[in-house]
Amino acid sequence: MSDSTTNPASDAGVEDDAYGPFAAQLIERGILQDPWYDGAPRFAMEPHVIDRALYEQLGRAAEEVAEVFDELCRIVDDEPALLEDFFCLEPTQRVLWQASAPRWHGIARADVFVTDEGLAVAELNCDTPTGEAEATELNALVARSPGAGDWIDPNAGLRARYLAMVDEVRRSIAGDESPKTLGIVYPTEFSEDLSVIRLYRRWFEGAGYKVVLGSPYNLGTGESGRATLFDQELSVLVRHYKSDWWTERASVWTDETLPDTAPLIEPLRHALTAEVEERTAIVNPFGAIVPQNKRAMAFFWEHIHRFSTFGQGVIERLVPYTSRLETVHEAQLRAEREKWVLKSDYGAEGDEVIIGRLVTDAQWDKALRFARPGRWIAQRFFDALAQPDGSIVNYGVYLVAGERAGLYLRAQAGATNERALSLPVFVAR
Repeated sequence: MSDSTTNPASDAGVEDDAYGPFAAQLIERGILQDPWYDGAPRFAMEPHVIDRALYEQLGRAAEEVAEVFDELCRIVDDEPALLEDFFCLEPTQRVLWQASAPRWHGIARADVFVTDEGLAVAELNCDTPTGEAEATELNALVARSPGAGDWIDPNAGLRARYLAMVDEVRRSIAGDESPKTLGIVYPTEFSEDLSVIRLYRRWFEGAGYKVVLGSPYNLGTGESGRATLFDQELSVLVRHYKSDWWTERASVWTDETLPDTAPLIEPLRHALTAEVEERTAIVNPFGAIVPQNKRAMAFFWEHIHRFSTFGQGVIERLVPYTSRLETVHEAQLRAEREKWVLKSDYGAEGDEVIIGRLVTDAQWDKALRFARPGRWIAQRFFDALAQPDGSIVNYGVYLVAGERAGLYLRAQAGATNERALSLPVFVAR
């Protein structure tokens, strides 16, 4: 399978005289303000150029997996008992699904890897996907470099596609005459995702929306029945606050307790009532609580007979074999440590991922011993092709309304996490 025409991480982790000015140019664009992580560069300066065939394969794989997730949501919608019996959702989590089902999708990012046996989709981030700022801003800067005329920017249309989707959702739920007032709800106490919030704000304001920013605690209900943010009535609520954070919370480890476990009842009442009464459209819908749960991939394999012939083929071809942790015999997991990866139900960006071949027997045993029942999956390890420098490229394919809309590439040795190097990516003409 063809990959790239350049070394994707030729300057990975290398601080040289060129990176300082490059970082300054990124900062000047006003969106990305953190070009270093612990003193190391977060971005590659050299483009990663892929051929058209690989680009098409990546996009098609992401779209097909999204179709299977949609099948899953319709199965669960027809059989609500699965929410508790299979997914082990808490009461408030089930309310989120029931208020939105079967709607679950707006924008998502499928993490796709290239292996000797074809492509593998590790997960579909359909709740609050990130990386849009890195993907678009990095490409926009590198596209000015010599030779860029020979490349196609796969992210050039992401903004327009995303805005068109949000506007369609607004008109279909809040009404054609609804005002273009939009609130972005995000965890204001964290700085990690500020770049995507800045990007969204710029995009929406450029499209004529009045934009208000705030946290769930700033939500209310207006006289019209619309949700409000700081008393501003909203026709659209863009949710960049993870669905499981609104609900009952418990550690995924039995030897750890969290200080604050209560669901956000009042904020949820304002948001869900406005959505159910079709006063305010929510993007992404709270229905993402089910497909974002990694036990969905276990459902693919454990209930593969319930999917269409098309869906079964996609699962077998693109999704690594996955089971709920409690259904795999512990002795097998201990004996086959290097063949398995453990993932928690709502862990994200490499958090709460235990790769068997990268930990010791003692660490593996401890993870198995303290993994909270009902919260974990065991997924077969797959060997992704490594680049010459030993890094592995995670091809993040953005989907808007189920169709490919952009690419976000990260390179790192081992599991992708916050230390990964973001790569500008282009498609050869």
